[in-house]
This record gives sequence, structure tokens and C-alpha cells, in this order.
Amino acid sequence: MSYLHLPRLHFAGRFQAAPSTVNNDPLHFDNATFKPEFQEMQSKSALNGWWNPSGDAAWRLIGCRVTAAWMSHDQQADESDPIGRCFIADSDRSPPAKIVDLDPEQQLVSEVWGMQVRISLADGTSLLRARYETAAFADIWDRAAGGGGDIGAGAMYQSVLTDLEWGDISSSIFLKTLRQASQDGLLSIKFNVDGYNMDFNSPEFTRGRVVGSIGPSSKDEPRHFVVGRHFMAAAAAGANFFAPAGQVNFCAAIVDEQAGKIAVDLGNALQTKTPGRAISDMGTLALGYLAPATTASGGQPAVLLDTFNYLAGGWYETTAGVVTLPSDRALTQDELAAIKQSPLVLTTTSADGITKVAVAEATNGTYIRADRFVFRLNPGDTASVRLFASQFGLPYADARIISIFDPSQLQAQASSPLGPAPQVGLPTTAVEFPASLITDQDGHAELVIRAEDPGTKRGFIDGQVYGVRTVLEENFYYGAGYNFNPWEFVSLLVWSDFTEENPPTWHGSIEPIFHQYANLYPVMKRIVDLKDYDSVCANVHILRLAFGLPVEDPNSMPVTRDLSGAKRKAILRWLDTPGTDGKPLKGTPSTTSLPAPVADQEQASVLSEPDVPLRGGKAIAASRRLMLRNKFQ
Repeated sequence: MSYLHLPRLHFAGRFQAAPSTVNNDPLHFDNATFKPEFQEMQSKSALNGWWNPSGDAAWRLIGCRVTAAWMSHDQQADESDPIGRCFIADSDRSPPAKIVDLDPEQQLVSEVWGMQVRISLADGTSLLRARYETAAFADIWDRAAGGGGDIGAGAMYQSVLTDLEWGDISSSIFLKTLRQASQDGLLSIKFNVDGYNMDFNSPEFTRGRVVGSIGPSSKDEPRHFVVGRHFMAAAAAGANFFAPAGQVNFCAAIVDEQAGKIAVDLGNALQTKTPGRAISDMGTLALGYLAPATTASGGQPAVLLDTFNYLAGGWYETTAGVVTLPSDRALTQDELAAIKQSPLVLTTTSADGITKVAVAEATNGTYIRADRFVFRLNPGDTASVRLFASQFGLPYADARIISIFDPSQLQAQASSPLGPAPQVGLPTTAVEFPASLITDQDGHAELVIRAEDPGTKRGFIDGQVYGVRTVLEENFYYGAGYNFNPWEFVSLLVWSDFTEENPPTWHGSIEPIFHQYANLYPVMKRIVDLKDYDSVCANVHILRLAFGLPVEDPNSMPVTRDLSGAKRKAILRWLDTPGTDGKPLKGTPSTTSLPAPVADQEQASVLSEPDVPLRGGKAIAASRRLMLRNKFQ
């Protein structure tokens, strides 16, 4: 089950994401060349610390109201049910959650850490309190026709809510039904974000629009995507993130055979006129399927089932883009039989009556994806990646999977005012995984990735970042005509090995680590100056607590979640080993500096793109991607 199943609620409101952007440039990680102006706001003449150098990484839900609650496909919760007057809020007991990039050279899988989600009454009374399982955004694209860069982007988050704490829900039939449906103690949540404000002078700075859905979940289902029918968009040219050729982004649906309905999620799939505003008019938008070819040369006609009322006032906020069709009837048995073996399509019909397929399932109906797709690994760690393969929405047994290195969507810097940045994805010998797998009878497979020490290939940046893509063997070759989703790959941050001196001292192992975080996260100076030994000593008890917390805790340090296990242990050991003066050991200053990145000819075939305008945020990171002319290399 997932948020597309029933019972299901929708919500809409605002979100805040306030990252520190000093660490957006990989070259800012070099302590030896870091300059004070890198902590200043960007200007027309200098990128400096980008657009939010004083960010505190806070992630918040703001004013999110429940806009609809569905008991069944055709029945909403009664008006007397208090769910219709509820809010979707974050924690009232802890600091805000944190928005965190995986790496300066992989900024396109930003995760939300340490978030609680509550369903509450207007007076703050919690009817449900749950923990949001850390997840990264997916399917980022150029959503707004009138926007550019991050401002015009859209993306979505999907995860599960765990550790459910139900309050007094005796007066809500909807919530009692939702609780009954969550027998495994899990709920599914998906929310879409767009219309992000990067204007420092605006009261809406670092805020944007969020709409989402919550429904039941089960332990046997993926936590971060829907096993169902997947519409695979073709790519248009000239995109920053991704531009679908048919103006409709990647999206998913499920078929409820018993009810004779199809639930389609367009929440992160339809373009807007301007960032965070009304949906663009594409003409008549319809759901259908491709009938079998009537001639030897193909030419499959689309059989349309129903249309979407997507231009109605308030449609997006009240539905979160989730629509059940046909709206006024059930699918016939013949239609259900046809859908089982035919690709679903979304079509647009213009005012002059021309109908085109905007986006469709793969012709062969196949789909594969990793559930969790972001991992941080210490040397010797393994990541167990759950893979789910399906065909026309059903488990795809005995499917052959190929796994390959794919650095094409990582953001190695082709050019910068500061010079060349470190290469990504090397050495490949530090990451091992099987080249091929076969799914079981449930369409599942487990890709085990083992990490070893990548060395200091990037010098002043700890570890290395990798991309691993999994594809079905039958779709691997271009002749298959399969529209690959560029974002569906596994991102890995593999830390370098680290051994501190015995005992660790400030001038030995510790100061270089703290110095880098002081540079990259200047808002911390309000509490403690991490570059100053005396300031650190004055805050030992706070630091001991923060570095000792689980990384899921919103108070955990570092906020950026890019500290290896070995370095964390060294810091805690240093904090817990005072000298005769009662302070952590200071030691003797060293002249040793972090090594410079090592050049490598293994990526000589990568073609660099021309310089691009400085747009800030994810947009400029995206512009630095390795533009490999082959899909996989």
C-alpha cells in the first residue's frame, strides 16, 4: 500500500528550507585557500558564499492544512469529521528538521533529517505524531514555464511515517479508519515542493509551496516509491534539471481492479505558469491506454478513459495532483483486461482537436527502481539496496538486472571562478557490486554494494561520491526505445579512512576538521567558533552531546551529515580526554595541510560544457554535471 491507496488525505501549505550555501562550491572545502568573503552573500560581481551563506539548514512545514480526506474513491470524509479542520505540522517538542545535501558534488538528492510529522487540531492538540524516515527528493525538473534555476524547479519527496503515536481520535471516523489500515505501524507520505523563494529581501525568503498526501503503508512495499504503473517522460533539449518533451514529468499510478479505478498522481508532473502558481493550460488532459497495433507498421491508437479537471480553481491544493479515474463509472472487465497488457498514457488535446501522447508507460511495461537510493558509507561498510522490478504494475519475476557505474548526473565542475574542482567517481576500485542480478518471484532483488577506502582523490573533501545505476537488461540498449529517468540511480558517499594520533590533539587531528566546518557553516559562530580552541573548550559539554547524538536527531552535529564514523569517534575521544588543565589536549601546531586533489585521466572522455550564468543553488550545481554523451559510461 501507499499514499495512493485509501483512506487518503491531502494537504497544502508552505515549507521552509534554509541551507547554508557556503558549501555549495567544492573549492570552499579547501581550508588553505578559503577566504572570508566566501561567507558573504553573492553579488553581481562575485559568487562568494552563494545566496544564503547564513543558513541554519532548518526545514519546516508552515501553515499546512488538510484540504481533503477520502474514505473511498467516491466518498470524502463527512463534513463533521474533525480531519477537515486539521493541520499537518512538524514537531512541537524538538528543533526543526534539517535539509542536507549528500555532497558538494551531488546536491540533487537533498534529504530531510530529523523531521516529525503531526496531524493536529488548530489549538495544537496532536491526533497523530510520527517520525519521518529520512529521504531524498526525486524527479527534480524545470517545472515553471516562467521561472529559472531553483526558483522554477519542482521536486517530490516520498517516505514513510514510523513510530506512530495516536492521540484521541475517537471523534474522527477518518483517522480511526486510517489507523486500522496501518496494521504494520507505517503510513506513506508524499509531498511536492515548488515555487522556492531565493530573494533575500522577500518575507518569503527560503520558503516555497508544498502539497502532499498521506495514506496507509505496509512493510512489504517500497518506502520511497510506488509499485504501480510508471509514466516515463522523454527528455527535451535545453533543460537545466529535466524538461519533458511532452510537458508532463515522470509520474505514477495504481490500478484498483476491485473498484475499477485508476489513481494517478500528477502532483509533480504538471507545469505551472510561474513558480509556485497556477497550472499551465495544456488543453484537454486525458488518461488512456494504447490499444494493440492495427497494422504491421504499428500506429497504436490511444483509447481514452476519462479527462482531468486540472484547471479548476483550487484543484492542485485540494487534490495534491492525485486523481481517481474514471470519475463517474467503473472500468469494464474488457478495459481492465486491456490495461493489464497495454501501456497507460496521458494525452493532451489542443483547441484545434489535435491529440498527442504527452507521457506513457514503457512499451513493454517494465520498470525497476531502488527503494532507498542515497547512502553514506565508511570503509568496510556495505549498502543493501532493495530493487523492485515490475511489468504493467505487477511483480516482474526472473528479470535480469544490470548494474553499472554512472557518474553522468553528479556535479563535477567544468568551470568555476575559483578554478577546477575535484573529479568524482574515482577510483572505481573503492566500490564493488555484482554486475548482474535476477529478481525473485516477487520481482525483488538485493544489490549489495561494498565500500573500501577511496583514498584522498579529492584532497580537501573527505571521501568520494559515486553513482550506480540499475537497469533491466532488455532496456539497456538504445534500440529498446526506453525513456530512462536520469535521476533513478544510487548515490554513494564513501568516506576516506582516517586514523587519529594517540592521543588526539587539537593541533593534530581535530582542528582541521573543525576549521572546515567553521568555514562552511558560519551560522555556528553564534554558538561556538569552531576554529578557535578556547571557544571550543568553553563549549565542550554542548559539543559532546551534539556529536554523540544519533544522526537522525535534529540536534546532531554536523548538520551537514558528512562526517565519517572514524572522525566522529576521534572527536568524541578528544572531547572526553582532557589534559591536566581540564581541557581537551591542544598539542603542537603542524605545518601539514590537506593534500590537493589528484588528477586522473580516467575521465578524459568527458566533454565539458560552456560556461553558464551564475544562477546559484541547485541550478548552478546541475549545470556542472558531467555531460556524457552516452547514457551509461
